[in-house]
Amino acid sequence: MKRKILTFVSCVIATAAIAQQKADILVSYDVRAKNWATDTVASSRMSLLANSQEAKYFNDLSLWSDSLSSTPEGKKQLQQIIMAACMTQTPGGGVTIDLRKGPVKNIHTYVFSNLADNQLKYYGKFGEDQCYYEEPLDEMSWEICDSTATILGYECVAAHTDYHGRRWTAWFTPEIPVSFGPWKFHGLPGLILKAEADPGFEYIATGIEKTDRTMTPMYSSDTYQKVKRKKALSDHEYFLNNREAIIRAKHNNVKFEYNYTDRPKYNPAVYAIEPDYADKSGK
Repeated sequence: MKRKILTFVSCVIATAAIAQQKADILVSYDVRAKNWATDTVASSRMSLLANSQEAKYFNDLSLWSDSLSSTPEGKKQLQQIIMAACMTQTPGGGVTIDLRKGPVKNIHTYVFSNLADNQLKYYGKFGEDQCYYEEPLDEMSWEICDSTATILGYECVAAHTDYHGRRWTAWFTPEIPVSFGPWKFHGLPGLILKAEADPGFEYIATGIEKTDRTMTPMYSSDTYQKVKRKKALSDHEYFLNNREAIIRAKHNNVKFEYNYTDRPKYNPAVYAIEPDYADKSGK
């Protein structure tokens, strides 16, 4: 399978410019990061569709949910699916709804990268707002090292980058000539299969397969407001530190799974994947 993927990717590079909306590979990643609300290491599963010029990074459940929600009929169908999974009738004839039981979107991250435009677009949720921002790809530069590792049977080479407040180490494989990876990672001469940074941030590939899936544009992109990255991250920190008060001011009778008021203030040096927004030195 490994050699088939390599041969397939090599063959399609020559024709990638003709159909950039088609992916050549689909990569699955396990993601680990510290969760401020629970003070534990949280895990999630993400996917990458990529060819030689473009990439789309997303969560499969979120993509399915957003696809359905993009039309009135689909939105109604999604609500019915969630209610059927989450709604329970009590012995007294009442009804309880536990959204943890259903296919509810809770990962809002999408990253679209395009080499021809030298740009990536990040879509996400900051506080209670859906926003997106753009940044040039050349903000990430690498130093390739001598260290090697084997991941999913591929020989990988290590590289380092200082990016938005963290020192990252990544492992890429020249055997797959696609210069993308999980999250925003890009710019190395091969597919990035692993990336990690202290304290406890990790992306690790768990599967690679060839594909001809279309890298669909962002669903309902007109509902996202364009923002500046650092301002959005700063606003999100304020929301986390004042979450209960903000939500209760807008919604009555809200119950929280965690008692956020008992948590210490959000520390971007520990929990933020890009803590540079909190640097007041102007660096």
